[in-house]
Amino acid sequence: MNVLGLVCIVCGREYAEPEAPAPGERASPIYTCASCGVEGILDVVYDYDRVSWPPRHRLAGDAFYGRTLWRYLDLLPVRADRELPSLQVGLTPVAEFPRLAEWAGVGHLRLKDDGRQPSASFKDRASAIGVVRAIEGGYGIVAAASTGNAAVSLACMASNRGIVPVIFVPAKAPEAKVAQLRAFGARVMLVDGPYEKAYDLCQRAVEAFGWYNRNCAVNPYLVEGKKTCGLEIGEQCAADPPDWVAVSVGDGCTIAGVWKGLCEMHKLGVLPRLPRLLGVQASGAQPLTVAFERGEELLEVVDARTCADSICVGEPRNWRKGLRAVKASQGAYISVDDEAILEAAAAIPARTGIFAEPTAAASMAGVKEARARGLISASDRVLMVVTGNGLKDVRGATAKAPAATNVSGALDELRAACGDLIA
Repeated sequence: MNVLGLVCIVCGREYAEPEAPAPGERASPIYTCASCGVEGILDVVYDYDRVSWPPRHRLAGDAFYGRTLWRYLDLLPVRADRELPSLQVGLTPVAEFPRLAEWAGVGHLRLKDDGRQPSASFKDRASAIGVVRAIEGGYGIVAAASTGNAAVSLACMASNRGIVPVIFVPAKAPEAKVAQLRAFGARVMLVDGPYEKAYDLCQRAVEAFGWYNRNCAVNPYLVEGKKTCGLEIGEQCAADPPDWVAVSVGDGCTIAGVWKGLCEMHKLGVLPRLPRLLGVQASGAQPLTVAFERGEELLEVVDARTCADSICVGEPRNWRKGLRAVKASQGAYISVDDEAILEAAAAIPARTGIFAEPTAAASMAGVKEARARGLISASDRVLMVVTGNGLKDVRGATAKAPAATNVSGALDELRAACGDLIA
């Protein structure tokens, strides 16, 4: 493992990487800065002199793991390879979609489809790291609070490795996501209230009961899983880098992780230039957008309301990293209303064949809005990350889809219904 240690993003205090525990014991994890408290989010620091490209770790050439995020093991906070999930996490495809580009008003558009992950969500990247870190630390129980996808991804990875996931989600989480949790055998706690309440209960539980904390907002290692999306974009698009990478934003962890991965690919000489980031929030849950527009590193908590459940976050926990990533990229934050999100959720599958949940579609709505405002030019090359499959929230994903037609079985009735399709 090439980790040098951790550093607080608020005060700069440095921490050594904890030693591996003795057999039968548990590690004492470091989550946030002892001086800054919960605001003191930590960042993992690597010895890049020990990292080369192409990847030199034996997993990079493995017939299975070479096609997963574990090909980047030299850039991940994992000690060994014996506890890795036997699921194909990462290396999701990137493809160009001219018809969707025309709809959005941009000249060139690529989608990276993370709806193909094992649990159908981008969050599998983080959970894969979290589960391995938990096992390496001697933990048999791991907990997470989530609006849905992070919880499902944890349950998926935990079930694969045989440890117990305890999940805290709002009672109003989409039915499909709760069904996945139950199917994976998770201990599901449906919390009466918003995500913030579920998060608070989870935080108190891990402290009181000694469970491993998978929450990406406080566990610095989880963002390292999310950065693999940026590593992959850097590798997949090295010959033709995008000008913009669009990402839906809730807590801020995902966009921060993507940026770190892109920067590491640039540092290693793989990606010739860095793109700008477009962070997209729902207008009913836009604290990072407001902070960005004010030009202040100051967060104003809001009462979040949006159909895009995975970014329905009024008090983002990793907001500094999310804000700094976009600023460092010379990018922008933008917000879109639910109507625009649902229209994008209908446009994406109809023009690409990729089924995206509303949260994922928010970034596409943001691209269209950014183009309308002139923030993105017609000649800019855009890459959008599809963070989750539409089956995660069928009701939202199909809200603007064409209605089905009832027919009795008579050919004349069918001819009347399909007149525009018949020569």
